[in-house]
Amino acid sequence: QVQLEESGGGLVQAGGSLRLSCAASGSIFGVNTVHWYRQAPGKQRELVTFISSSGTIFYADFVKGRFTISRDNTKNTVYLQMNSLKPEDTAVYYCKLGILPAYWGQGTQVTVSS
Repeated sequence: QVQLEESGGGLVQAGGSLRLSCAASGSIFGVNTVHWYRQAPGKQRELVTFISSSGTIFYADFVKGRFTISRDNTKNTVYLQMNSLKPEDTAVYYCKLGILPAYWGQGTQVTVSS
């Protein structure tokens, strides 16, 4: 059974930074792509970024230059460094491991005050 746990969310002022972590159990972590999604109240869940097992990285336009994804396969953990946060970044952030099957964490709340 694969389990994911996000952490690092919280309340921060606009312009501030947070670092999210996504820790996974199981041996499949290193061979799978890890995605970060977010869902704001009343909105659909949207893809923020992903990092593949080979290190290929994608960022949505709305976070380019502000967010950085990285992974440490020795710790089965992916990090999302979020800088220059904006109020519109307020959302629950979820990590997802794999595609088919996909495993989701429970999410961590990020709130950016203006």
